[in-house]
Amino acid sequence: MKGADVIVELMLMAVYFIFIAIVIEMATTFLCLTGLSREVSRYQAISMLTNTGFTTDEAKLILEHPIRRKISTFLILFGAFSLAVVISILSTYLSDDLKIPEMAALVVLFSVFLLLLKTQRATNVLKKKFSSEMKDHYDPEELPINEVLYVNEDDYFTDIPIQEGSSYIGKKLADMFSENEDVHVLFIKRGEEAIRKNLDEEHVQEGDLFFVYGSKKEMMRKFQHELDYKEQHRHHDS
Repeated sequence: MKGADVIVELMLMAVYFIFIAIVIEMATTFLCLTGLSREVSRYQAISMLTNTGFTTDEAKLILEHPIRRKISTFLILFGAFSLAVVISILSTYLSDDLKIPEMAALVVLFSVFLLLLKTQRATNVLKKKFSSEMKDHYDPEELPINEVLYVNEDDYFTDIPIQEGSSYIGKKLADMFSENEDVHVLFIKRGEEAIRKNLDEEHVQEGDLFFVYGSKKEMMRKFQHELDYKEQHRHHDS
């Protein structure tokens, strides 16, 4: 009898962990619908659910986005309750009142919901709802940069370091761009100073950091050397 009880307990624990996996997959799907990649979404979902902290660079993507913050709040709370449930299961085992059918039914219910969530129709509806909620309930200063500035597929915002050897050093900013180029320097960070006024009259110096917005394709072409340097420097630091 004791061996049978152990098997029942293990079955219940297995069913519950399947339930946890389904919740993680659902949260991952929701985070993906807000624009995160699936790899980042799943990692962050697991980190928040287990309350282990999500201290990677991608954590800012969660904290700076109002809808993602709501999802993360649910996951953190659900993770805390999950620990209580596991303890409850063990206590229930000791009192011989295990309810595997009820838990299995809950798993089936959430599985069906997950399958519906992954359909194209549901995906389109949720994307529109998230986008509408962002526009209707939040001011531009509350939204992440990509939600405000990325109007077209080719829109891009990034920082571009001007390092030694750049062909732009010494040039006046106004002479760097033609009227037809969809690339705009919003401001220059030079040391601790952020230069915004009279940008066209500024002469580029080594060590300048451009904050640029515009066409990603044109930006990559115009600043290819600087962006290659930035990418190499990032890998070197990591």
